Amino acid sequence: MEQTKQACQTAHIRWMIRRDMPDVLGIESDCFEFPWTEDDFIRCLRQRNCIGMVAECDGKVVGFMIYELHKNRLHILNFAVHSNYRRQGIGNVMMQKLLGKLSQERRNRIMLEVRETNLEAQLFFKNLGFKAISVLRDFYDDATEDAYLMQFRYQPSAEELAQPHNRITRMAG
Repeated sequence: MEQTKQACQTAHIRWMIRRDMPDVLGIESDCFEFPWTEDDFIRCLRQRNCIGMVAECDGKVVGFMIYELHKNRLHILNFAVHSNYRRQGIGNVMMQKLLGKLSQERRNRIMLEVRETNLEAQLFFKNLGFKAISVLRDFYDDATEDAYLMQFRYQPSAEELAQPHNRITRMAG
């Protein structure tokens, strides 16, 4: 039985809540050969610096992302859009939400690992401006497979570059 593509006019991004877990687990098993378990999600989301977001379409959860907050970067741990809702901009809307959290002063980059066999994800992130910066040999526990470490660096706008920074200047007297 082949699944048909679903149309999504507008994706709404919000915080992940406990009752989203069945939908998130369904998307996870739809998208990945080696899916995270519910325990994996819960263990991750219980950490203070771990954030979960979902993309909703007509009240239905169709995508999610899990990321960690670090001092100067964000690290995407898990990111997926249900196969029936791909290529409609849902992943882009989720990423724009995340890219909006970057700034020159604080968190100025996003990092993630992508399986060497996941060409679709590699191209998705490359099209958003991510660059592969290194190969992580035999990265995964579930398979003998390398990962590409990909990074997006924040580029300040012309307005931000023109703004004087509130720096304390030393004056010799």
